[in-house]
Amino acid sequence: MARVQLALNVADIDSAIAFYRDLFQTEPHKVREGYANFEVANPPLKLILFENGRGGDLNHIGIEVDTTAEVATQSERLGGLGHDLEVEDGVVCCHAEQDKVWATDPSGLRWEVYAITDDNPSPARQLITPLDEMPLVEGGAAACEANAEVCCT
Repeated sequence: MARVQLALNVADIDSAIAFYRDLFQTEPHKVREGYANFEVANPPLKLILFENGRGGDLNHIGIEVDTTAEVATQSERLGGLGHDLEVEDGVVCCHAEQDKVWATDPSGLRWEVYAITDDNPSPARQLITPLDEMPLVEGGAAACEANAEVCCT
């Protein structure tokens, strides 16, 4: 099952969790300091929340797929259509190991297609830069380019 991922910046993680719990009638799948994600069944959505003191705007958008083969297929398809891509395999992004490919729309909005390969990597592989210290790039996405071990998904 593929689903759209929506990553939002929030000012206060606890109040955001409470609101989205009520809105989607589901508990968060994962909660860490300054971070939460929801796996919403209806509508199919992966909702990511980043507490960074300045809520109310988009961080980035993505499409979660089931397998790394699907990531590779989308990478080949998009690359074959002439889109510039950034491929990241085996990266640990926000408390999960993933294979992914990034593409940027004409307005500068970054999209990722990704598959989770380990939903609970060892603490040594966890996120090494606090989310609020990550620089932002044009389009509102956290800068994953700077260090493949640091990401924002």
